[in-house]
Amino acid sequence: MRHQRLFITAAVTAFIAGASFAQSTASEPVQSSAAKGSKIDQDLLQVQVALDKAGFSPGPIDGRAGSSQSKALRGFQEANGLKVTGKIDEATKQALSSGGATATTDVKLTADDVGGEFTFPMPKKPEEQAKLSFLGYRNMLEKLAERYHTTPETIVALNGADKLIGVGQTLTLPNVAASSTDYSGALNKQEPLLAELNVDGNQPKGDYVVVDKSDGTLKVYQGDFPKGSAKPSGKLVAQFPVTTGSGHDPLPLGNWKVPTFSFLPPFNYQPDLFWDVSDDKAEHKLPPGPNGMVGVAWLDLSKEHYGIHGTPEPQTIGKTQSHGCLRMTNWDVMRLSRMMKPGFQAKFVA
Repeated sequence: MRHQRLFITAAVTAFIAGASFAQSTASEPVQSSAAKGSKIDQDLLQVQVALDKAGFSPGPIDGRAGSSQSKALRGFQEANGLKVTGKIDEATKQALSSGGATATTDVKLTADDVGGEFTFPMPKKPEEQAKLSFLGYRNMLEKLAERYHTTPETIVALNGADKLIGVGQTLTLPNVAASSTDYSGALNKQEPLLAELNVDGNQPKGDYVVVDKSDGTLKVYQGDFPKGSAKPSGKLVAQFPVTTGSGHDPLPLGNWKVPTFSFLPPFNYQPDLFWDVSDDKAEHKLPPGPNGMVGVAWLDLSKEHYGIHGTPEPQTIGKTQSHGCLRMTNWDVMRLSRMMKPGFQAKFVA
């Protein structure tokens, strides 16, 4: 792999603008007029890192308060017998700090962090995407952000505008690196993705999940699957933010099974299944990749055309609509795949 160094700010500017400097061969750093990164609320960052490590995902870690953080706090509080407020009270702070991990860690970047097959420019139209063999990350910064469960802008804010990115550089990043990379029992293609996205090999094993449309969450439980309309009575062990359909393609309420998992799947683009796409558009088989339409994984539902999957846009989870499927960040859907076995049951409630 070529040793490349980039101004992070330039890479962020490229990311936002849809351009990429990941393939740059210039000997001088790329200059940028972007402003220096803003300060990060370290207390909030600490809470979000602790929630992520505990299995109650706040979505992309950015040191900002928001709905995903509040949901994660409520889930953590419920699971730990605390008063459910969605706020960072003293009891919750103490429970989260029991692990003793710091909010950030300094990482000397390797090819695992910033190497790979990048895709630039990233085609927007399906017919153009179909001509490619892989829809990879746009650049090193986008890959690094997903690997550390954060955003490009947060990496800039943590390191400053003048910091370089590339193999051998040291950056300050959210402290979410996996403590175990023992992925015993991993399925085909699953193990390298778990490692790439910093999913810890040691995960609690779930028996079933409950997806709450009103709350925009997917909760993982241990215990017996609740029959009929009964509420879950098992032990809550994890929770993730999800996007759960739209008015055109609502979440299919009821009880379902998830019989098969697929990793880095191609996607059969069928316009007649998309309410916002003209039916006279041609069908295409789109290539796999983290920037593919379903991200890095597809957990197939027993309802035809529906699944639980990743996304190329982690910042939109819980904030935009989907076409009926359940969309998660790539790192969260991989963590879910480590917790569950194919064939698990799912209850979708309003």
